[in-house]
Amino acid sequence: MATKSPLQPPSGPRVVETTAHSNPANGTTNGVSSRRIVGYQSEGVKNNDIFDLPSSDWQLLGLLTMVACFVRLFRIYQPSSVVFDEVHFGGFASKYIKGRFFMDVHPPLAKLLITLAGWLAGFNGDFDFKDIGKDYLEPGVPYVAMRLLPAICGILTIPTMFLTLKAYGCRTATAALGAALIIFENGLVTQSRLILLDSPLVIFTAMTALSWVCFTNQHELGPSAAFLPTWWFWLAATGVCLGATVSVKWVGLFTIAWVGSLTLVQLWVLLGDTKTTTPRLWSQHFVARAICLIGIPVVFYMGMFAIHFLCLVNPGEGDGFMSSEFQSTLNSKGMQDVPADVIMGSRVSFRHHNTQGGYLHSHNHMYPTGSKQQQITLYPHKDENNVWILENQTFPEIDPKPTGAEIPKAWDALDPTFIKNGDVVRLYHLTTHRRLHSHDHRPPVTEADWQKEVSAYGYEGFEGDANDFFRIEIVKSLSDGTRAKDYLRTIETKFKLVHVMTGCVLFSHKVKLPDWGFEQQEVTCASGATLPNSIWYVEQNEHPQLGPDAEKVNYKKPGFFSKFWELQKVMWFTNAGLVESHAWDSRPPSWPIMQRGINFWGKDHRQIYLIGNPIIWWSSTVAIAIYVAFKGLAVLRWQRGFTDYSYVNFKRFDYEVGSTVLGWAFHYFPFYLMARQLFLHHYFPALYFAVMSACQVYDFIFTRFELLGLPKRPFIGRSFAALYLALSILAFTLYSPLIYGNQWTKNECSRVKVFGTWDWDCNNFLSSYTDYANLPSSVDSVIPSSGAPDLAAAKPSEQVTPQAEAPAELPPVYEQPQGGRMPGAPEPQAPPKDVPQGGKVIGKEERVEYRDAAGNILPPEQVEELKGKVSFQTRYETRTRILDANGKEIYEGPVDGAPGVAPPHPDVEGANPETPVEQKSAEIPQPEAATDEEKEKSAEAEEKKAKPASDGNEATDTAA
Repeated sequence: MATKSPLQPPSGPRVVETTAHSNPANGTTNGVSSRRIVGYQSEGVKNNDIFDLPSSDWQLLGLLTMVACFVRLFRIYQPSSVVFDEVHFGGFASKYIKGRFFMDVHPPLAKLLITLAGWLAGFNGDFDFKDIGKDYLEPGVPYVAMRLLPAICGILTIPTMFLTLKAYGCRTATAALGAALIIFENGLVTQSRLILLDSPLVIFTAMTALSWVCFTNQHELGPSAAFLPTWWFWLAATGVCLGATVSVKWVGLFTIAWVGSLTLVQLWVLLGDTKTTTPRLWSQHFVARAICLIGIPVVFYMGMFAIHFLCLVNPGEGDGFMSSEFQSTLNSKGMQDVPADVIMGSRVSFRHHNTQGGYLHSHNHMYPTGSKQQQITLYPHKDENNVWILENQTFPEIDPKPTGAEIPKAWDALDPTFIKNGDVVRLYHLTTHRRLHSHDHRPPVTEADWQKEVSAYGYEGFEGDANDFFRIEIVKSLSDGTRAKDYLRTIETKFKLVHVMTGCVLFSHKVKLPDWGFEQQEVTCASGATLPNSIWYVEQNEHPQLGPDAEKVNYKKPGFFSKFWELQKVMWFTNAGLVESHAWDSRPPSWPIMQRGINFWGKDHRQIYLIGNPIIWWSSTVAIAIYVAFKGLAVLRWQRGFTDYSYVNFKRFDYEVGSTVLGWAFHYFPFYLMARQLFLHHYFPALYFAVMSACQVYDFIFTRFELLGLPKRPFIGRSFAALYLALSILAFTLYSPLIYGNQWTKNECSRVKVFGTWDWDCNNFLSSYTDYANLPSSVDSVIPSSGAPDLAAAKPSEQVTPQAEAPAELPPVYEQPQGGRMPGAPEPQAPPKDVPQGGKVIGKEERVEYRDAAGNILPPEQVEELKGKVSFQTRYETRTRILDANGKEIYEGPVDGAPGVAPPHPDVEGANPETPVEQKSAEIPQPEAATDEEKEKSAEAEEKKAKPASDGNEATDTAA
């Protein structure tokens, strides 16, 4: 009899009929099946329809599910505060309910389900989940209901494992063992009790495996079972579950790869069946699989994003990641039509074509190094500091000749001068009266020789110099419309700004400035700039000569497919950018041996730490190793001419266990290619396959391989299973305080801490349980959540006292020269020498003051007398007041002159500076109660709130 290649599945185009000794324990044979094998039907396969299980199996399954409910729901209300990445995923539920757009690196299905659970329980979205340890009880957050969703998903993995092993043809005892191992796997239990995404991910992965195994069983029954209702049901169910898995996390792509590879094997076998599979029939098999395994997942995945877009209709902190076109689809973010043609003297805002489209921005803060001139940045929010006036390189000849602040307005009364490709212009910053400028200085952060500093230089009335000249070079391939390829037009024209004197190009990239630049994005002038990062376009455009009858343009609102594709790209690049290390991250080589866990929460000498059950974890890794060794030995024996593959159970072990190990490999090895943050929970889908393979190995060794003699001694197999399960339950119990956050003692903790890399601290626990009785409540330990797309916490700022000055005569503003102060600027006030250092910021205050040219505060009566007689100029200033213990003021002056002060708590931050300030007087409008510095910090803070973990980092976890 010809031997079968070990690289092929146990099926093929043949028609044979033989007999062999049967095994009454499971209805299989040691040789080939006694049934007639037709076409691509596999040997040794029977119909393992899970809907035909005996009632005893369903009763046992019900009992196992009840145990799972107890294990996963036990004290699910504990802890009653935010834990680890609940910061991200609970926060997303709030945003869904409020309709505020956010950006996460994970697809929306699991987040939508968590939101639905919270909404049904009465959650209104007011709680923000922003801090680990933040209390749920006082604000009345239905956190238990929200945790129930992942818990139910975790419970459902138990019957799913049971039914999958039955579909593989394993004994009921083996299926029960597999389900019990999932019940008592500490890591899976911990993860399923919190508002996290991994429990939904695991259940949908498990349901995909169940559906695929059931379909494979129908396929291996041969041509007689093809295209029957059961065959179609399991094939379509596989497609739906694939769509659900990839709609939770992109780890579902690994599940798709697993199913896809096994599908190719099936089609390859069908292609070789020349007896029963005609080309027409093979095409039907191919189309059926394409529709169910490609079409259904794609439609399901896109449908989840359609719901996502329907829910998030309002602007939110994540819209800065998206293009202007995308943002225009959100409520109140749409832009009014603007004049199409850009002319000399136009007040414009420039937007970067790449890097999430920030605005060219400047503010009255200087670089601390280089030229020490005014900063130029890329800023993601609309702001008056984004407005520039386009000037010609020469001033028009008009009479009288404009001076001072009137110079930039010289083109307001002239006939329009359209700006065309190749024109040289200057960019005048409207609020600080300085021009965009570049010169041979090193940029403030980037140290590349091919990049130069860009600054704002000049003062009001200054006519500028040659380093202010930039040439407009239109990129025709990116511009829309015939006229936009020759003339500068709003939105439609994409162009480069080339510095005339040096030939470098205005450039920005994803490099953040330090705190002194408010972490805004660096702008430089690059000699070898890449095209996407050196492209700009005009978004806002105003000019007195462009009246209401001028041609108007606006963003083209994208449809669903455009928004969908843009969001996928942003998710991909943001996910890839999560490369910073995290306090609890780990790498793939450490996962199979469970070298390190994750610290989730700590309070009152109790702790939640994600760690697996060592008995289950390590034994599943051993099972993988057993199959790898088996496969290597089988290939060597086959090459030497041994006939191992003529035995049905040998082939079934290779194919069935091999399919499961392949699923483990697809869900494990791709993480080696990822440079992003990774955590132990990324191994959970692979762990599920590893546990399944361990049960399959047990089933074959103790019930199918007659050569070992164990099937004739069932007592040995049952004893081994009982011992294995007992050890697993014992390990579960020993480590359970880390699951539920229960009380624990130092000695009990130390006894079970096998590795030093299991880095929970046993000293956090008390010496005895009696010590917990009188323990006062304490604040939660500070445990970082997983990394997010870098939207970090807001930076603290100094005390703010914005002031409106009313000088009788305003001095001119001078450009600050290198290495010195501006001419005529007052010396900074030095603090008293006896002021104590390291004081605490106790609050911020915002007030409006009126001062004369000498800096003296004007009383309200004098202000009233000056109304209509003098003009008031607004200036924003940050000042610090220091009080002694008795409340006496001992210092009041600029921040730079203040002695060391501790940074304020983030809760001390002021109101959102973008909120319009109520005007107190119709005659004298009040300035915004926020400095330029505070406004930018507050807006940045809004963008930097905690995002999805990984992975949260999602910003949540990863492709994970």
